[in-house]
Amino acid sequence: MHRGILLIFLSSLFLLGCGNHIEFSEFRPLENGRWARDDVKEFKTPELNAEQSYDMYINIRNDHSFPYSNLFLITELESPEGETVRDTLEYVMAEADGTWLGKGYGSIKENKLWYKENINLPVSGVYTIRIEQAMRKNGNVEGLSELQGITDVGLEIERH
Repeated sequence: MHRGILLIFLSSLFLLGCGNHIEFSEFRPLENGRWARDDVKEFKTPELNAEQSYDMYINIRNDHSFPYSNLFLITELESPEGETVRDTLEYVMAEADGTWLGKGYGSIKENKLWYKENINLPVSGVYTIRIEQAMRKNGNVEGLSELQGITDVGLEIERH
């Protein structure tokens, strides 16, 4: 009888251990669901290994007041040696009919957006990732001073 319970327990631990291997997951809340243009969200990773490949995601929580169907972000990935890679990214946040993408019930939707897929980092160490909103209205060169409807910005890193 004890062997059966032990076998079930060990099997459960094995199955739980076979899920995604999250190395880092953290959110930064935005005050009153508004993201200012100069409010850069910065994340410092734990020690990442250059021998391992990773998948990186930007997690965005938005509510019904988000007025757009897409989202533009500027990201920076800074290595422990200070080298920086800067990207401008666009994500679709809603279907053509206005239905929000993402998961969640009620007024908040969470979107897990690809940032870097199967990336091998050049050196081991602590990386810094910065995320800022880069939204603008059509025809305007100047970006929005404040983006409404984003409640939280997060970063998640998984071993590939």
